[in-house]
Amino acid sequence: MRRLLILGLAAVALPTFASPDAVRVRELVRMVRQDCGSCHGMALTGGLGPALTRAALADKPLDSLEAVIEHGRPGTPMPPWRSMLRPGESRWIAERLVAGFPEESR
Repeated sequence: MRRLLILGLAAVALPTFASPDAVRVRELVRMVRQDCGSCHGMALTGGLGPALTRAALADKPLDSLEAVIEHGRPGTPMPPWRSMLRPGESRWIAERLVAGFPEESR
């Protein structure tokens, strides 16, 4: 019984994240396409950094992708993006990368 109570409390304590609104989605898509694209290629097919295409990320766990986006990769040119993102947005980006990142709308 105590274990169920602890698990229940842990579930309640998890932060919730609402999907970004349309304006923020455009900002995030632009950030990934432009800022991430400066190293990963403007089409995200690779450059200084590895490709971020659906095929290239097919076997990568979402949690790992989210962690790399948030914290970078020490000892490599991959910087942490946490300070540029709101809570949950690194997960949103990782999910979109795995699904095939959207093109930038004009």
